[in-house]
Amino acid sequence: MTAGLDIREARTPEDFDAVRDLCWDYRDFLLELGPKDAAIVRHFYPRDGYAKVMARLETDHAPPSGSVKLARLDGAAVGCGMLHRLEPGTAEIKRVYVRDAARGRGAGRALMQALIAQCRDMGFRRILMDTGKPLTTATALYLSMGFRLRGPYQPVPDLAKDHLIFFQMDL
Repeated sequence: MTAGLDIREARTPEDFDAVRDLCWDYRDFLLELGPKDAAIVRHFYPRDGYAKVMARLETDHAPPSGSVKLARLDGAAVGCGMLHRLEPGTAEIKRVYVRDAARGRGAGRALMQALIAQCRDMGFRRILMDTGKPLTTATALYLSMGFRLRGPYQPVPDLAKDHLIFFQMDL
């Protein structure tokens, strides 16, 4: 792991504020990928709906059914990721994001390692997740960590059918 990189559970109001800022940056990042991605983001994460999700981070992703990780590089918040119980024995990893300043420095891999370890510690038997096809670096990371490609694990609107990639890791 990169010197100065720290991955830990978000616990304080300041931690959750940092995670919210990162999640809004992530949404903006996705909106800028292109018109198709922007349409999908607006469908899945309309501004008002996303604000409600952000307001519930402490409860919807809290133990014992979830976790929110915050990555700091030399004290600055640079990345986040979260998981929640999707169904008995199954966790879903969501909103893994690393700011430009920390990309290529191991923050994404470290976040994923922490999330996978948390899933194991919580007794989950499998992890599901998805990403957009333009996020080729993320796809390569997930595959290199032992995730395998699979079909959708939830209904997908026609708008996103050929634009999302789904993953599974059995623990």
